[in-house]
Amino acid sequence: MKNIKMKLARVEKDLSQEELAKIVRVSRQTIGLIELGKYNPSLSLCLSICKALSKTLDQLFWEE
Repeated sequence: MKNIKMKLARVEKDLSQEELAKIVRVSRQTIGLIELGKYNPSLSLCLSICKALSKTLDQLFWEE
């Protein structure tokens, strides 16, 4: 399942995949795969992404 919420939060912060990847210390490809729903990040990576995007785990990763 695609992570549209994460992509929207990233765009709201005016960050490219590359910029977010640098902040959370992963590759741009990893961010792209998470957004496409083809990679399940670890909890620590999820928390890093949430912190970088000023969102909670529920806001970015909870399925409705």
